[in-house]
Amino acid sequence: MKFLNEYRDPDTVKNLVSAINSITTQPWRIMEVCGGQTHSIVKHGLDQLLPDSIQLIHGPGCPVCVTPLAYIDKALAIARQPGVIFCSFGDMLRVPGSHADLLSLKAQGADIRIVYSPLDAVALARQHTDKHIVFFGVGFETTAPATALAAYQAKQQGLQNFSLLVCHVCVPPIMQALLASPTHQVQGFLGAGHVCTIMGTQQYEPICSEYRIPIVITGFEPVDILHGIYLCIKQLEEHRYQVENSYSRVVKERGNEPAQQLMQRVFKGVDRSWRGLGEIAASGLALADEYNQLNAELRFDVSTIQSEEPSECRSGEILQGLIKPPECAAFGNLCTPEHPLGATMVSSEGACAAYYRYRGRQHA
Repeated sequence: MKFLNEYRDPDTVKNLVSAINSITTQPWRIMEVCGGQTHSIVKHGLDQLLPDSIQLIHGPGCPVCVTPLAYIDKALAIARQPGVIFCSFGDMLRVPGSHADLLSLKAQGADIRIVYSPLDAVALARQHTDKHIVFFGVGFETTAPATALAAYQAKQQGLQNFSLLVCHVCVPPIMQALLASPTHQVQGFLGAGHVCTIMGTQQYEPICSEYRIPIVITGFEPVDILHGIYLCIKQLEEHRYQVENSYSRVVKERGNEPAQQLMQRVFKGVDRSWRGLGEIAASGLALADEYNQLNAELRFDVSTIQSEEPSECRSGEILQGLIKPPECAAFGNLCTPEHPLGATMVSSEGACAAYYRYRGRQHA
């Protein structure tokens, strides 16, 4: 099928839905691993356009949502320290810790600032030599290169008043963990285009081969997503399993190699706990030993902080695609954007936030 550049064109959407209907002969379950795609699906009602036999499963694609509770509590502990300017992306401020969030701490007088790049935090360290600047580095491989660049520049410039609380995670290990689970329902994946812009497509080849499952890399607009679904179903119907790049206008096979090289220089792979999902082997990025002088966990002695997830929040099941947000009894009742139990309700990429914003309290 020829892919058009009118990413929200109604006729193109209609043609893609028709094409999906025409090739579908049995039920299929496809998971998107990108919170931006989840929001686009729910906002535009793409799941409601598909035949009933096609089920879209929302996966752990929201980087804010999977940041473990312990790291929110570490961030709060650091931000409370006198003389600290704590810097973060705006999405993190409403994420609940065990007893507070960064926004409420800011209201109490802590110097917490929203930045749009880790390099903004490096600039603050140069400007405020009497303060210690800490940047909260979270997210997938998409945002990790910018954190790595901030660490590299800070070290090169010899900044003694700058450090990073790093909690980056990687997509392939969580996909493998989901597929290894006996409860998984996934038959095909839509890959996140922005992650693949950095990492390329080759890292998914072993997953396709081991689990005999198609992975289609796609973007975020309605036509992007529907085209990805079409290609994924086509593979399933033809009993094929390969990595297919439906987002070639942005994603190249080898990705952004300079960004990858910088990440390899600054970070090391570690086991990482994911909020609601538990520990996933080799799924995280931490500062390499060479950069330990920038490690905020060590500088502020918070590495031993452990936290327990609230039992009434079912975000772990939501992030695994086992349930959808309205199936959680707390959704829209005990858990709202104003009083969230978990990050999936307040993050701009969270599945619960998408359903609450675009579909209210009703399961659609």
